[in-house]
Amino acid sequence: MQLSEKDPADSQESDLVKKKSDWSCSLIVASLVGAFGSSFLYGYNLSVVNAPAPYIKAFYNESWERRHGHPTDPDTLTLLWSVTVSIFAIGGLVGTLMVKLIGRVLGRKYTLLVNNGFAISAALLMACSLQAGTFEMLIVGRFIMGVDGGIALSALPMYLSEISPKEIRGSLGQVTAIFICVGVFTGQVLGLPELLGKESTWPYLFGVIAVPAVVQLVSLPFLPESPRYLLLEKHDQVAAEQAFRTFLGKEDVSRELEEVLAERRVQRNVRLVSVLELLTSPFVRWQVGTVVITMACYQLCGLNAIWFYTNSIFGKAGIPPEKTPYITLSTGGIEILAAVFSGLVIERLGRRPLLIGGFGLMTLFFGILTATLTLQDHAPWVPYLSIVCILAIIASFCSGPGGIPFILTGEFFQQSQRPAAFIVAGTVNWLSNFAVGLLFPFIQKSLDTYCFLVFAAICLTGAVYFYFVLPETKNRTYAEISQAFAKRNKAFPPEEKIDLAVTDDKMIGNPEPDSSTLDSYVKNGVV
Repeated sequence: MQLSEKDPADSQESDLVKKKSDWSCSLIVASLVGAFGSSFLYGYNLSVVNAPAPYIKAFYNESWERRHGHPTDPDTLTLLWSVTVSIFAIGGLVGTLMVKLIGRVLGRKYTLLVNNGFAISAALLMACSLQAGTFEMLIVGRFIMGVDGGIALSALPMYLSEISPKEIRGSLGQVTAIFICVGVFTGQVLGLPELLGKESTWPYLFGVIAVPAVVQLVSLPFLPESPRYLLLEKHDQVAAEQAFRTFLGKEDVSRELEEVLAERRVQRNVRLVSVLELLTSPFVRWQVGTVVITMACYQLCGLNAIWFYTNSIFGKAGIPPEKTPYITLSTGGIEILAAVFSGLVIERLGRRPLLIGGFGLMTLFFGILTATLTLQDHAPWVPYLSIVCILAIIASFCSGPGGIPFILTGEFFQQSQRPAAFIVAGTVNWLSNFAVGLLFPFIQKSLDTYCFLVFAAICLTGAVYFYFVLPETKNRTYAEISQAFAKRNKAFPPEEKIDLAVTDDKMIGNPEPDSSTLDSYVKNGVV
């Protein structure tokens, strides 16, 4: 009897059909609504303060003069502005530390819903600060908005990671990064003088923040909670099964349910671990180390420093200052295109190539940018090469390092460890963000254009580390990813070790030996 060979084209077509079937309507709505009210606002608040900066400083000066009878001195004004910008990161750290407590009580979905209260209250405070004549309202609003961002960047990746099938987990997780880029771009567009970037309308830039929050507040309640949270933490199998059916768009969810039940059997008596327990556990030491390095590289790779030089480079290229804001929009457009590209190819290429390749290309272009900035007065075409390098660095970052760190944090850990892991990741993220804002002016003053070599070294270190340490996680279950790290950790939880042994016997087709066979092995010294 002759066996028919499977046509590779048919196999590829069936894989494509399966991938399309994984994207149910509920899954798409959950990702879009969740990201619009969460990561979009984080990106928007990164860029929204740039355009109205002169008007905000003038407002600070007027308020100070009205209260004290004299204008503020330049040092005090600089301090107030620095606090306004940097307090967003401090709020983000506070929000990150709150996630575990809120998430344990409310779950993933309701954490996102409650978080909208922070966004709406911050929007009202900042939008009304000019009319009230109180600049402290703007500073407090920025802090509250940071709290919102800290909660959002932990709760949203957790929610998306837990509701998506493993076949599209990376693509769905990349929605977080795409909406960060869309938020940055929206802040740049609305900040143009023709729109809201005028002295009379700048408070409305902050009032816009309430719109995505309200959209999420009225839409998300109609979607289910994370099925993994319902089953593993609330022990509600009926609700979890219904949630799986809604998100996967099919009736038979036995395979997905069994995967989560297997995880529950491994983690008997699931209890959320504390941050200290996570940091001291020998079973996840490499996962924690990799997340810390990933998040540190995410913030310390130098992308924020790029914006410092953008205006001067555009000026050297002969672009008039009044046209610079419009040219800067190209950087936001490149961010979005690169993030969308990453989302389209992440399940085909995997996390490793995109992360290593992204940091590797950033190292290369940072080196070239250092040379072009040093030599930009030697030839008229050199500033244009600097612009190309800036766009290439932004594209390299957004095509991998810009979104994958959030995906990996959700994939590396089991259900009981995930909230603590996001606290660790978020803490590193926000502290690194704060450190860059605090230290970069001094680095730039000391090294001038050579400051980018520092960031090139950081990117190179990250690329080398990921090449040797990071396993590929695409199309793997959480248990399989945990097993991939087990050898490097040189430690395996006893329950998982037993489960793995049984799984391996089943996978290779070995029957379980009966007692007589074991006796025979013992007699012959095999055991």
